[in-house]
Amino acid sequence: MTVLSSADRDNAEKKVKSSYFDLPAMEISVAFPQATPASKFPPCTSDYYHFDDLLTPEEQAVRKRVREFMEKEVAPIMTEYWEKAEFPFHIIPKFGALGVAGGSIKGYGCPGLSITANAIATAEISRVDASCGTFNLVHTSLGMLTIALCGSEAQKQKYLPDLAQMKTVTCWALTEPDNGSDASALTTTATKVEGGWVLEGQKRWIGNSTFADLLVILARNTTTNQVNGFLVQKDAPGLTVTKIPNKIGLRIVQNGDILLKNVFVPDEERLPGVNSFQDTSKVLAVSRVMVAWQPIGISMGVYDMCHRYLMERKQFGAPLAAFQLNQQKLVKMLGNVQAMFMMGWRLCKLYESGQMTPGQASLGKAWISSKARETASLGRELLGGNGVVGDFLVAKAFGDLEPIFTYEGTYDINTLVTGREVTGIASFKPPASRGRSRL
Repeated sequence: MTVLSSADRDNAEKKVKSSYFDLPAMEISVAFPQATPASKFPPCTSDYYHFDDLLTPEEQAVRKRVREFMEKEVAPIMTEYWEKAEFPFHIIPKFGALGVAGGSIKGYGCPGLSITANAIATAEISRVDASCGTFNLVHTSLGMLTIALCGSEAQKQKYLPDLAQMKTVTCWALTEPDNGSDASALTTTATKVEGGWVLEGQKRWIGNSTFADLLVILARNTTTNQVNGFLVQKDAPGLTVTKIPNKIGLRIVQNGDILLKNVFVPDEERLPGVNSFQDTSKVLAVSRVMVAWQPIGISMGVYDMCHRYLMERKQFGAPLAAFQLNQQKLVKMLGNVQAMFMMGWRLCKLYESGQMTPGQASLGKAWISSKARETASLGRELLGGNGVVGDFLVAKAFGDLEPIFTYEGTYDINTLVTGREVTGIASFKPPASRGRSRL
């Protein structure tokens, strides 16, 4: 077999290429003038049962404010950044000015939104771009909320005001290469030394971590064997974070591999409210509700996009909306959105009244994300060839839903959480082997 030199390969490529091979792509409005791309986002047509009437004036104002921001500032650029797998850092100050970072946290410059208003903000962000939804969820409902619920008064005063304005950004590091669904088995260690702690270990899939100013790290105390929480500054000696490449979804989100080698954390940066893995449950209870609202928002955007596309795109002398099969798919998508919204709204009310259980939150996240996948799949069919390019939103949403289906508990793990609650039997681990199988 002949191995071509670099120069020979270049010459071979030149012979194959046409004179127009390296021209930039045609503008989508010129390449496909019959339908409007998602850079000019469609009006919301998915609130068929008038759920807006269930919202308070405050919640309606949050919805309006976030929707206008996302459609104006993010929609025109999201496909470009998704394709490049880069984050649009220039929008962070405008994001901070929205007044939704910090969600339901009260005081310290945070907005003190109701859980429902926080959920509506999550949906409206994700309706236009799921990656921005994840960015805010990690920052607000994991990083900031852990400081608010488990931090000292000094830590809250020090960090929350700037985080609420997004002058600084945080991330939350639990997942490890060897411990995903079995997160409580984490092996990153925290060893007590004079004046502080030394962290050793590795984390994976941590959103925002490549640029976060403050990293919330969960590690196992080598003395008590319990999970503790620590606040680690960006660029701390011994800390390195590298971006995870080649993702098919949430490409704008900067997920990272975190390596901690002899990282010193002062005593005052240990979170006093995290003394066992169970202490993270109060954070995860809120974040799981918010994550359930992400696919609701994504499905709203997919429906809105498909509705406009079917009205604009014509084949066989008629708009695609005139065909029975297309109407059937569109209505199935619409029904999914109504049911998803109602389940998400009810979860918020159960949480606000103090009645929500872990099983209810897990069922909500699992069922809603599964219905969102179905909705995006139907939308992909409706858009035909344009359902596989990011310019018309649906293909991007189709890919973005895959990591959402998995994170904050996979579909299967969340069903087992609910199953344990309704049966009283835990089935997370396989039964112990009882001798050799006859097979």
